[in-house]
Amino acid sequence: MDKALTGVAPVAIDTTRQQRYMQLLLLVVAAGAIYPILYLRQVYQTTMLEFFHIDNSQLGYLYTMLGAVFLFSYLPSGWLADRVAPRFLICFSLIATGALGLVYSTAPGFSVLLAVFCCWGLTTGLTFWASILKRVKMIASADEQGRFFGLLDGGRGLIEALLATVALVIFATATNRYGLSTNIGFRYVVYLYSFVCIALGILMSLVKDPQVDTAAARAAQRENDLWRDLLTLLRIPQLWLMAAVVFCGYQIFWATYSFSAYLQEGDLKMSVVMAGVLTTLKLWMRPIGGIGGGYLGDRFSTLNVLISALFLAALGLAGLIVLPSFGHVNPHAVMAVIGVVVLLIGILTYAIRGLYWTLLDSCGIPLRITGLAIGLVSLIGYSPDVFLPLVNGWITERFPGLPGYQFYFSYIAVVAVIGGLAAIALKRMTARKVALR
Repeated sequence: MDKALTGVAPVAIDTTRQQRYMQLLLLVVAAGAIYPILYLRQVYQTTMLEFFHIDNSQLGYLYTMLGAVFLFSYLPSGWLADRVAPRFLICFSLIATGALGLVYSTAPGFSVLLAVFCCWGLTTGLTFWASILKRVKMIASADEQGRFFGLLDGGRGLIEALLATVALVIFATATNRYGLSTNIGFRYVVYLYSFVCIALGILMSLVKDPQVDTAAARAAQRENDLWRDLLTLLRIPQLWLMAAVVFCGYQIFWATYSFSAYLQEGDLKMSVVMAGVLTTLKLWMRPIGGIGGGYLGDRFSTLNVLISALFLAALGLAGLIVLPSFGHVNPHAVMAVIGVVVLLIGILTYAIRGLYWTLLDSCGIPLRITGLAIGLVSLIGYSPDVFLPLVNGWITERFPGLPGYQFYFSYIAVVAVIGGLAAIALKRMTARKVALR
């Protein structure tokens, strides 16, 4: 990392390209294993409602609880990332998340489910989130930011897709081949994710942290003053625009969680397994979107790729809104087109997620408070975790069936356009700043 770009010398010492990529690989595996169990609804939402004996509104409350804990964890997570060894935080997060998954697999009552989701918010937010992102920024050189963050999101997507494929095979085998109930099949899926997290946490506890310049680390900590650093960050207008892009881009990602339920509604009426196959294929788009978007961002400008992806995602969501109305003409052809649109939105969504953290370089943030900046942007950008599940639950309950998802996707399409406009504003501000140098 260039000292001139960060304001301080990097604390970690990364001597070779191979070491940096090995560190990235470990971070990718950890990030890819820890989050899927929290968001099984994107493939198994209908089954989850039956398994836990809850409705869409209650499911929304669970994810609102998770989002609220995330929201309150982001700033402390950044503070921890500037002070605590990544290996300790990551290992604890993986093992604790897997252990909570075993509780989840027992189909507990709603009050216990709320507690599980609350604790998941702590183990994947407070102790995990900012430390992963800060470490990636530290090990990537100035001309590798796009590809490293793209590899993080695309690579973790590859891990998630592999796990999702194995999980779907287990679910389909249990329910279709052996005639077991969908509840038992879902429990096997939860077991898979839980034990993978626990095993990976134990494995990563054996891996040593990279060499650290302890004198530089102590000096950086002495410079830290929380309120002064927060004030410094709040005075950076580019950071606010970046937060707006993350805020809008993340809501597009949230919309993909509803694809499985959408495909099973109205005239579409896909089976659980078929909808699961398509949404699992969508997960396989994450490596393509994340890694491809990262390399395109380094080649053609991160902001240009982001702007294009945001507006194209809005068009894709508009397609999901209007295409079902043509189902009476040629149902099979319409279903095929909808499937293609779902996969394309997946690629665009993951390109957006793989790129928006590269915008940190456009904000001129000192490395010593990068974790805090990540926490602040996350606080704003991921706030949809709190209200979007309630919006989704209310709309789908108020307008049952396909119309509810069409209204929901309409809202997300508008948000995508707003995100594209924020990215354009950031591009212009960055261009003016460069021109004044």
